[in-house]
Amino acid sequence: MQDTIIIRANRTHLEELAVLFDGYRVFYEQKSDLEAAKSFLADRMDKGESVIFAAQSEGKLVGFTQLYPLFSSVSMQRSWLLNDLFVDKSQRGKGISKMLMNAAKEHTIQTKAKGLTLETGKGNIVGNKLYPAVGFTLDEEHNYYYWTAEKGE
Repeated sequence: MQDTIIIRANRTHLEELAVLFDGYRVFYEQKSDLEAAKSFLADRMDKGESVIFAAQSEGKLVGFTQLYPLFSSVSMQRSWLLNDLFVDKSQRGKGISKMLMNAAKEHTIQTKAKGLTLETGKGNIVGNKLYPAVGFTLDEEHNYYYWTAEKGE
């Protein structure tokens, strides 16, 4: 898409980015909370805890991806977790997700990281088609487990 560019988001993009982030959370059946979304993103930016790429079309943010750093003790290398990927509903089907994924892959290369990982639900039909299309391989060799602190068990 020629009029869409990918930028690295910073504090000047916070207001627009928070609206997209809130939409992303609502998409995943969370209650809308624009102020909390803004605060969460501001914390990540201020503390350097994530890297956010945003898609900008006609001067307006229309999508984003957020990466978190991970480290491997075995390989003694950094890798990146692609934790969030969202494109405004009105902009879907235009290749913006692929542009954002490619920006994340390029960032991985430029930071000399081992790789880029992501997780998605088995029922995410769009994502499960997108990720292999941009070069990701489904890991069928490992089991991933999760522990929730609030359950305390």
